[in-house]
Order: sequence, then C-alpha cells, then structure tokens
Amino acid sequence: MIYAIDFDGTLCHSDYPEMGAPNNHVIEFCKQRKSEGHKLILWTCRSGKYLDEAVAWCEEQGLTFDAVNENLPEMIELFDNDCRKVFADYYIDDRNLVLG
Repeated sequence: MIYAIDFDGTLCHSDYPEMGAPNNHVIEFCKQRKSEGHKLILWTCRSGKYLDEAVAWCEEQGLTFDAVNENLPEMIELFDNDCRKVFADYYIDDRNLVLG
C-alpha cells in the first residue's frame, strides 16, 4: 500500500511556515505502516527551504519517506510519467472529506 501524508496540520501541529509540536498519533501510525513494508510519500504544499525544514523535522521524529511531493519511482516507471497528481492508496490530510 502507498500512503500520501500531508505535513501541516497532519504530521505537525503548525502555523505555516513555523513548525509546531509533533502529532505523535499520526507519526506513530506512519512509522508502523513503514515497518510493515508500506510506502510513504510526504505530500505537502511546502517547497524550497520550508520543504527542506519539514523533511528534516520528520527525520528528527524518526519518520522517513520513500518520496517527497512526487510519485514513487516504481510508479513513474510503470506509467512512464511523473504527473502532478500523486498516486496513493490512502491520503492522510487534516482536510480530508470522506464521502460514502
């Protein structure tokens, strides 16, 4: 499974561009999925130095990603394209809307 995870308001209780306290519940969920062999994509609007800071912050929390703001290499190869829309099985975001 592939998880695309937002940063601000999801992994980090923050007030962009500042960093805040870690959302330990979400971080532990992600670390558990990673330990089970699932793939994680950091999926955020941050860019430049703010993105670098977010990646470093996540690493300080013990959370690493298989891709950052892009598709997994195997998906790029499969579709011969890295489209703007990140492919994932699950999207974890503080602004999710669940319909059903």
